[in-house]
Amino acid sequence: MTSDNPIVFVVDDDYRVREALSSLIASVGLDVTAYGSAAEFLEADKPDQPACLVLDLELPGPSGLDLQRELANGSGPPIIFITGHGDIPSSVRAMKAGAIEFLPKPFGDEDLLKAIDAAIALDRAARQERAELADLRKHYDLLTPREREVLPFVVAGLANKQTAAELGTSEITIGVHRGQVMRKMGAGSLAELVRMADRLRIARGTPRL
Repeated sequence: MTSDNPIVFVVDDDYRVREALSSLIASVGLDVTAYGSAAEFLEADKPDQPACLVLDLELPGPSGLDLQRELANGSGPPIIFITGHGDIPSSVRAMKAGAIEFLPKPFGDEDLLKAIDAAIALDRAARQERAELADLRKHYDLLTPREREVLPFVVAGLANKQTAAELGTSEITIGVHRGQVMRKMGAGSLAELVRMADRLRIARGTPRL
């Protein structure tokens, strides 16, 4: 079930750290779930809600950096690294791989909470973007193969007559396809259709010389 209430995942092998962080995070009204290892986190069912991951760098088994690499292939939450054994090369690798923050222990409560706020805001934006893109793809899937052929020429600004010449059909037929494309994509204007095509990474049609 989807919820808009944010959750913070904590992965740290030290039980005392997990308890302290869970208590701090819960005190500001956020849901929190803690795990003792990367494997435990990966195996657990996760709720569908805005999230971030507070991740210890050094863990038994796969490290924090290993888990970061594992999550990079999917839609994992933004990561805040914490560590008592951090070094500059590790922090550089973590940040280059997209970590939001790298906090050496001991760190201040406000520093962590500020990083969590930023990470959750980033995840909200990413989830919104994914939802909008999925909706666009659903609309695009409604198009017939011929309408998908017409779409790149429409967003390129070609007139129906030009598009008809490119595709070897009549201007009237292209006009019908163009109307269907606008209707099925839910575009209120050509400019809106162009933005949709750009988000779907549809290349614009180029007329033959």
